[in-house]
Amino acid sequence: MCNDYRLEVDIASIIEDFDDLKIKIKMPEGTPNVAAREDIKITDMAPIVRSAEGERGVGELVNRRWSWPGPGGKPVYNYRSEGRAFSSHRALVLCDGFYEFTAPEEPKQKRLDKWLFTMNDHRWFCMAGIWRAHPEIGEAFTLLTMDAGPDVAPYHHRQIIPLPCDRWAAWLDPEVPAEEVLTWLPEGSLPATRVFPPPPAQASLAFS
Repeated sequence: MCNDYRLEVDIASIIEDFDDLKIKIKMPEGTPNVAAREDIKITDMAPIVRSAEGERGVGELVNRRWSWPGPGGKPVYNYRSEGRAFSSHRALVLCDGFYEFTAPEEPKQKRLDKWLFTMNDHRWFCMAGIWRAHPEIGEAFTLLTMDAGPDVAPYHHRQIIPLPCDRWAAWLDPEVPAEEVLTWLPEGSLPATRVFPPPPAQASLAFS
């Protein structure tokens, strides 16, 4: 399950893309610090656009912690979407790629193979999430999950839910049923690239 993702897009580009989609973005806490990050991990602070309660077509860009403490203290960083309406506290989690891990192909390798999934039709995208207030840590967010679709199934039986830009406004609107938004993307939408171990460098050929 996804416990690591990437965001290397600057804040100006993010705001511009939302503006092109006619989604008004407020920044109630000022412009968040969105530094380029190759790895955003559980308990890190990261930018989200949360639904503005009572305002349709409006989102609030804030920095929040990824995961809140669950029963026994384990972090709730993924949350099953099946059978839930999510009639409030929806969030768009900004990213330009997410990672999955598989058993290493090399028997002597100690670390898992690491795969980066990106989206074909946009340089960055959003993952479906929710946020909530926690009495100990304040507000935090988690990523919603569903059974794996065709692109992720070869790597894991569950997946987070990437949303193309034409679904962002719908996810911020609690009146739009969740099941209309939280669906698989067509096969081939999420190409995967192995980032660890890196592919061997190709030897250059010398010609005399």
